[in-house]
Amino acid sequence: MTAFEQLMAFQRETGALAQVAGRLNWDQETVMPRGAADQRAEEMAAMESVLHARRTDPQVGAWLAAVDDAALDQVGQAQMRHIRRSFERTNRVPAALATELARTTSRAHLKWAEARADNDFAGFTPLLSKVLELKREEGAALAEGGDVYDALLDDYEPGAKATDLEAMFAALRPRLVALRAAALDKPAPEGLQGTFDEGAQMKLTRLLAKTFGYDMSKGRVDKAVHPFSSGSGSDVRITTRTNPNDPFNCFYSTIHEVGHACYEQNIDEDYALTPLGQGVSMGVHESQSRIYENQLGRSRAFTGWLYAQMRDSFGDFGIASEDAFYAAVNRLSNNFIRTESDEVQYNLHVMLRFDLERALISGDLAVKDLESAWNDRFLADFGFAVDQPAHGCLQDVHWSEGLFGYFPTYSLGNVYAGCLYQALRAAVPGLDDQLAEGDLSGATGWLSANLQTHGGLYEPRDVIARASGMTPSEAPLLSYLEEKFGGLYGI
Repeated sequence: MTAFEQLMAFQRETGALAQVAGRLNWDQETVMPRGAADQRAEEMAAMESVLHARRTDPQVGAWLAAVDDAALDQVGQAQMRHIRRSFERTNRVPAALATELARTTSRAHLKWAEARADNDFAGFTPLLSKVLELKREEGAALAEGGDVYDALLDDYEPGAKATDLEAMFAALRPRLVALRAAALDKPAPEGLQGTFDEGAQMKLTRLLAKTFGYDMSKGRVDKAVHPFSSGSGSDVRITTRTNPNDPFNCFYSTIHEVGHACYEQNIDEDYALTPLGQGVSMGVHESQSRIYENQLGRSRAFTGWLYAQMRDSFGDFGIASEDAFYAAVNRLSNNFIRTESDEVQYNLHVMLRFDLERALISGDLAVKDLESAWNDRFLADFGFAVDQPAHGCLQDVHWSEGLFGYFPTYSLGNVYAGCLYQALRAAVPGLDDQLAEGDLSGATGWLSANLQTHGGLYEPRDVIARASGMTPSEAPLLSYLEEKFGGLYGI
C-alpha cells in the first residue's frame, strides 16, 4: 500500500469510530435511561480520548509528509486538505482537554435538559461556567495568538471570520426589522386552534420525511427535547418533538432535520467514512435544512398539498381554505423560541446569540449575568419581555454542548439557501406544479446533484457558488422574504 492508501485506511477506521461516538450521543438524547448519565459521560470521554489519539497520531504526520499531493486527483487532494487541517488543529488541543470537554459537555447537556424543564438557570450556571472555561482554553490553543472566537467558528464554517459575519448581519438587520414592523402592523392571519393528536402528528411527520426524500431504510425518526440530525452515510437519524397545540412545530422541525439528513444520505457513497463523506460546513448544512423547511416546505404550492394531508389526518381543524392555511403556516407573531420563529424574525434570534456568545468567549460577559443580558437584549430587539428561562437563555441546547461559534451558521445557511433557491427556480421551471402535487423530486434531485453529492469535496463558499452560479450574497434572501411577506401582508 502507498502512504496515501495507508492514510485513507486509517482515516476510515477513525471515521467509523467517530460514528460510534455519535451514536452514543444520539442514544443519550433519545432513549438512554436517566440513571446512566454519569456512566455515559465516562463512555463519551473514553471515546473522545481514543479519537483524539488517532487524530494526533505521529504516523498520520508521517503519512502526510510522504504523500505528494500534486500526484493525486481532485478527490485525493481534497482528502489531504481535510486530513492535514484536522491533524494540525487537533494537535493544538491537549488530549486531556479534549477528554475533559467530552466528559463535561455530556454532563452539561443532561443538566441543561433538567434546568430547561425546571426553569432553573441558576442550577445550570456551574456546569455552563465549566464548559465556557474549557472552550476558552480550547479556543486559545487553536488560535495560537489569534482571535479565539474565530478559532472556534472555524470548526463549523472553515474560513469564516466574525468581522465578515458582522458585516452580513449589518446588511440583513435593517431590512428585516423594517419588514417585521410593517407585517406586524397589519392584521394577523388566523392561526391554528384546538388540539392535534400527537400519535397522528408522528404518523404524518414520517410521511413528510419520506416525501422530502429521506431514506427510512437508512434512518429513523424519534422524539427528543431538541430536534437534531445525527450520523452520515447509511445510518442517518433524526429527531423531532410534538406539541398537541402546535403540529407545525413537529412538521417543520422534521422537514428541517430531513434537509440535514438528506445532505448526509446523498453524499457520494465512495466518500463514506472519509473526511469527504460528511457535510462540508454547518453553514452549507443549514442551507439544506432551511431551503427544505422554508422555500419549499412553507411555499404556497406545497402548503396546499399539506393542507389536504392535515384534513385527512385531523378532519376539519378550523382553517377554511388552502390560502388561509398558507397564511397560517407563515404567520408572523411575537415568539420567544428561535426554532419556532417565522422566516422574517429568525435571523434576529441568531444575531442575539451571536453577540452574546462572542461576549462570553471574550470575557466581557460572565455566565452569572447571561440571563439578565439575554432578557435585556431580547426586550430591545423584539419589544416584549422574556417570561421564563426556558423561553430565554435555556431554550437552545448548543452552549451546554460547547458549540460556541455554531449559531451564526444558521443565518449563513439562510443566506446560502436564498442563493440556491434563486438558481433552483431557474433550473426547475415547473417547480410549483410539482410541489402542489407533493412531488419534491425535482427540487431535492437538483439539490442532491448540484450540492449534496459533493460532500466535502469543495470549500463551503465554493460549493454554494458552483451550485447557485453566483458569489454568496444576502441579496437573494432579502428579495425572497420581501416578495413573499409583502404579498402575504399586502405591504
